[in-house]
Amino acid sequence: MFLFRSPLRGFFFVLVALAFSGNVTGAELVRLKDIGKFSGWRENALVGYGLVTGLANTGDSPNNKATRQSIANVLAQFDVAVQPDLVLSRNVAAVMVTAKLPPVARQGDAIDVTVTSIGDARSLVGGTLLTAPMKAPNGKVYALAQGALFVGGYKYDMNGNVAQKNHPTVGSIPAGAIVEVGVQAKILSRENTMTFTLTDADYTTSSRIAAAINEAFGEQLAKAEDAEGVQIRVPEANREYLVDFVTRIEKINIEPDTRARVVIDERTGTIVSGGDVRIAKVVVSHGDLKLSIITDNSVSQPILVRNTAAEIRTETVSNSRVNVSEKSESGYVSASNNTVADLIQALTRIKTSTRDIISILRAVKAAGALRADLIIQ
Repeated sequence: MFLFRSPLRGFFFVLVALAFSGNVTGAELVRLKDIGKFSGWRENALVGYGLVTGLANTGDSPNNKATRQSIANVLAQFDVAVQPDLVLSRNVAAVMVTAKLPPVARQGDAIDVTVTSIGDARSLVGGTLLTAPMKAPNGKVYALAQGALFVGGYKYDMNGNVAQKNHPTVGSIPAGAIVEVGVQAKILSRENTMTFTLTDADYTTSSRIAAAINEAFGEQLAKAEDAEGVQIRVPEANREYLVDFVTRIEKINIEPDTRARVVIDERTGTIVSGGDVRIAKVVVSHGDLKLSIITDNSVSQPILVRNTAAEIRTETVSNSRVNVSEKSESGYVSASNNTVADLIQALTRIKTSTRDIISILRAVKAAGALRADLIIQ
């Protein structure tokens, strides 16, 4: 990776040497496990509703009818009959609880949860979440969440003075939910096939994966379906030991193919490019012209005489001049069968600012000389 400091303070750009097939010799091999996953291997979203208690007068206000009703419902489960209108505590807050259920989870496993206020509570610091059922989109309860909140912020106010850090109405409970119903990701279809999906879809990479799998097992097991998926047939002898079969596939190394890209973030002045992204023959001429208009104001003071006429008075006189300055030498760069890294290094040597480099790259792309996708954020 190459890091260059721009002459313009606060701006910089980065060149990252990436492996692009066809442009790089001896490209690095990567495991299939690092560039994709098997279809069906996914996390599951869980959500629940609950109450956080123990707040120091920073909970929901009595105007929140949902919180008052929820408190009354909880107390009713312990044979305490209280009308919702009589609940005036500000030590309780209504919250939503979210979590992600892993692709494989067994009963009794613990998962992390995030707690967010849905009322007008000022802070959840010091609160404890009461037992909250965690449901999946199908309405089935898969976990129960409960525990003391960890809040990475605070908010204190008095007499119009407020001191706040981060978001005190959002907290987390590490290992705060217990899985009640286990799940097992199914990656083997009824036709005894699996589908390996790429994180970045690419036809060439998909074809190489299928060829590498067939070569590793010595038979035609894999077929590239499209730019994203590779279908793999599981032999009957390997179905009983599917874990070992999947492990062998994930360990296979291939050379992925990637589209050349140059990413520009104009807000921060950052340029990220593959170190070997090619550019065609191009000539860049860069100059600097500075124009300034300067005005000098002076006062014309008449000679004071005893009998001054009415038309004689003090006047303000403005004298303006235009200054034009230009660099004695313009920046000139000639690139022939070079890379973006070479071009930017050459522009840096003539002390070109990052903003100007961004403009030059745009012009090079418009001229059809940049052999990469130009992404501007």
